[in-house]
This record gives sequence, C-alpha cells and structure tokens, in this order.
Amino acid sequence: MSSKDWLEKDFYAVLGVSKSASADEIKKAYRTLARSLHPDHNPGNAEAEDRFKSVSEAYDVLSDDAKRKEYDELRSLFGSGAFRGGGPGPRGPQDFGNFTGGGNSGFGDLFGNLFGGGAARRRTGPARGRDVEAELMLDFDSAALGATLPLTLRSPGTCDVCHGSGAKPGTTPRTCPTCGGRGLVTRAEGAFSMSEPCRDCQGVGSIVDEKDRCTECGGTGGVTKARTLNVRIPAGVADGQKIRLKERGEPGERGGAPGDLYVLIRVRPHDVFGRMGDDLLLTVPVTFPEAALGTELRVPTLDGGVTVRLAPGTRSGRTLRVRGKGIRRRDGSAGDLLVTVEVDVPKDVSEEARKALAEFAAATPSADRSKVDAEVRRRERS
Repeated sequence: MSSKDWLEKDFYAVLGVSKSASADEIKKAYRTLARSLHPDHNPGNAEAEDRFKSVSEAYDVLSDDAKRKEYDELRSLFGSGAFRGGGPGPRGPQDFGNFTGGGNSGFGDLFGNLFGGGAARRRTGPARGRDVEAELMLDFDSAALGATLPLTLRSPGTCDVCHGSGAKPGTTPRTCPTCGGRGLVTRAEGAFSMSEPCRDCQGVGSIVDEKDRCTECGGTGGVTKARTLNVRIPAGVADGQKIRLKERGEPGERGGAPGDLYVLIRVRPHDVFGRMGDDLLLTVPVTFPEAALGTELRVPTLDGGVTVRLAPGTRSGRTLRVRGKGIRRRDGSAGDLLVTVEVDVPKDVSEEARKALAEFAAATPSADRSKVDAEVRRRERS
C-alpha cells in the first residue's frame, strides 16, 4: 500500500471508530461490519463487496500496532494542508503518491532513495479527487418506493478568481528559493542523503507573496463551494445504507477524475408501518367480537389497500401474511405484508355491555386452565 493511499483514506472513518479507539474497539467494529458486508451475505452486491474490501484494508493497518503508528504519524505530518502552499489558511492535501524508494509501508514509499542518495521526483500528473460523504434524510414512503431528491453539498473547490494558483489576477507565484521549484529538499545524514517535501512551499515548488495573494481564497487556491445534486434513491433503500455516486465527489487536481460521493441514508419511522428486511409490518387492533366471530379487514399497503379475512376464533397476536405487498426488490419481486392482529380490550364498559358479557360468559365453556391450576397447587404444597 502506498503513502498516497494512507494520506487519502481515513481508515478510522471506514471502521466508524475514533482515532483514540482501543484495539478491542477496532476489532469489534471490524467484525460487525465484515459480518454484514461479507459477499456471502450480499450476493451480487458490488457496493457491499467494495465496502468489505475497504473495511478489510482499514483493519489490516489499524490492527497492526506498527502500521497504525506509521499511519498516524504520516497523516499527522502530511494529511492536512489545501491546494497549494505559500499562503495562510487551510491547506489541501499534497500528493506524495509518486515517491519511490525503500520500504514496504507509508514512510518507505514517502521518502524515496533514503539510502541511495538520489532525490525522488514530485508528482505533476493528474490526481483523483477525494471521496465525499453526505447524509440524506428520507420519509418512509420515499425509501420504500424510491424518489429523486435534491442534496446540497459544501466542499472544497478551485477558486474561480485565481483558478487555483493562489495569486491574484495579473500576478504569478514565484519559484520557491529554498527548493528551487523542485518541491523537495535534500539534506545529508552522515554517509547518506535524504529527500523530503520542502517546508517553505509545502512541496508545491512555488510561493505566493503576501501582497500578491488572491483576495478571494487568501492565497490557498481553494474555496468552499456549495452545489446541489439531484440524487436518485432506488426503491427499497434501508436506514443506514450507503449509496455510491461515481465521480460526484471533490474535483480532481491537474485534470484528474473527481472522487465519489457516498450518501448515507436515514429513514424516518412511519406512524403505521414497521419494516423487517423486505417485509412490511402492520399491527391492526380488532374488537373481541370481530376476533371471535371473524370479519374482513381493510388494511393499508404502500400502493393503496387490501382486504384480509379474519377467521372466527382468531387469537390476539396472530400474524396474517399478504404476499407481494412489502418492499420492492431490485429484481422486481417484493417482500410481504405481515399483519398482526391485536385484540383491543376496552377499559370502560357500559352497563348494557357488561350484562351482555356476563351472558356470554355464562353461555361459553370455561377456558381449560387445568395445567396452570395444577402447577399452582403443586407450588403451594412445596
């Protein structure tokens, strides 16, 4: 894995843990995610497979004390900063991904030719933009049936005034005198020499003087921009699911491809329906006469309503299944509607109803509680 990967990927965010998480917390988070994202549980789901690989990659680094230490140090040294050096304010990520040299991990890739004496060359080609995460709140019906909704993002972008140079119109950045425009400085360490990013220009190779800094971005070359996207939500999306929108993340540098946008879906609970996988859950209160004598009930569905028949003598808690009236799946099939009957016992009973119930009780055989009564007698004797 290259230093560029370590700089661009937030492994803590991938696992959903803090930077101070313990080894046990990291292991627990990994096992939970790996179990839910494993390809055996998500056949044909390319998004789940990609996330499974990302989770495994993150755990491989953070579960190893040595790798985690190198990763933290590398991100701390070079993981913050904006589009260029030479100006105040937030700095964008510098690209050290093309440094070559000894070592198989972060610092080995970053500092090229540590023991060879030669200076590595900075990357000047296209760089892919960073991935972006956003959260979108949906109502229950939009999640179940699908919808197209606007999503406003605020993310770093290239300054429109200086076009990313950091210098105000009519001026240009000057070559960094420390590194001569190379972006690297080399110092001797005994018999060896070591190349590292220039601290004065942050590895860019040029500096914008204070009097020449762009007034729009303060010399950083980047500003925060708002943009609105229309996001198509597929039918059947679940709470906590992420939708990947390819190349809708941050723009790339030097003509590189944009990153991806990952939209985290949050679904508001419904007043009537519940959900279990692709099945809809519905609890319907009925009166005692309806449960005892049987009846027909009209219950709601996502596309209208349906009639279900309640057989005489239906017990409270019984669940009726209406096939094909649940959440629509990608293959065109649908889950079921599960209707649970709940006998409603009134708190207040009129005198007329009380007499009718007494007559009913007298005309109805007593419930068979022989096993319960026998257990009471056994325990009272012991």
